[in-house]
Amino acid sequence: MAVTAIVPLTLGWEELPKSVSVYGAPDSVRLREPVPGLLLQIDGDGWVLLDTGFNTALIRDPALAARFHGRAGYHAVLPGPGEPLPEALAEAGIDIDDIHAVAVSHLHLDHAGGLKHFAGRVPVHAQRAELAYGLSDHPEPERHAIYRIDFDDPRIEWRLADGDAEIAPGVTAVLTAGHTPGHQSFIVELDDSVGGGGFVFAFDAADLTENIEHERAVGGFIGVSAEETIEPIRRLKSVAAARGYRLVPGHDPDVWPALTAEMGKRFGE
Repeated sequence: MAVTAIVPLTLGWEELPKSVSVYGAPDSVRLREPVPGLLLQIDGDGWVLLDTGFNTALIRDPALAARFHGRAGYHAVLPGPGEPLPEALAEAGIDIDDIHAVAVSHLHLDHAGGLKHFAGRVPVHAQRAELAYGLSDHPEPERHAIYRIDFDDPRIEWRLADGDAEIAPGVTAVLTAGHTPGHQSFIVELDDSVGGGGFVFAFDAADLTENIEHERAVGGFIGVSAEETIEPIRRLKSVAAARGYRLVPGHDPDVWPALTAEMGKRFGE
C-alpha cells in the first residue's frame, strides 16, 4: 500500500526578497512565492496532509500582525476572506475529517500556522529537535519566525521522530536540518495502481529550482552556516536520483503551480 493521489495546495503567498530563499541574492530582486501544502491519499486509509499554511489571526488582527508580520520587506498574502486550509480542502472536494494524519516540515509561520485545525483531532508528525527548539524558553525562535502560538497546544497529539521516519505507507520523512534545527523533507512513493514512481518534496531545504540545480544555499538557517545548508540539498538530490524520483522545491513560483496543474490532470482532483 502506498500513495494513490497527490493534491498540491496553495495556501497563500509571500512577497519577499529573493535573498530569503537564495543566500547572497540581491535584496532588490523580489519574488511572490506560494505557500505550499500537500495532500496525499493513502489507499484505503484516508489522507495525510503535509504542512498547514498561515495562522490567519496573526495576519488579520492589527495588533498581532504588528508583532508577528511586521518584518520589513515581507508581506503575507491570503488567498481569500476565509481560512485558507478549509477553503482549499473544499475546493479539492476533500472533507477535513478524511485527513487522518498531519506532518509539518518545520514550524515556521507559513507551515505550522494551520495546526489549530487539527489540535485534538489527528496525530501531528514532526522532528523532536524542531519542537524542542520551538518550545524553548528563549526569544530566538520568534526572531526566526517560529511562533509558539501556532503549535503550543496541549491538545496536539505529537508523533516525534529523531531522524528519518515513515509517517504513513509510502510517505517517509527525511531529516534535512539546517533551515531550522529539525526541518524534514518527504519522500512520496506512488502505488503501482496509479503508475508507480514518486517524488521527493524538499519544502524549505530548497525553496527554488536554483537551490537544487546550482546547489545554492538557502537564505534562512538556524545554528549552521549558509554553506552547511547545501548538504541537505545534495542528500535529497542523491535520494531522488537513486529512486528515479523528481525533486520538488518548496516555494518555487513556477514549479508549484505547474505541479498543481499536472497532479490535477493525473489524479483527476
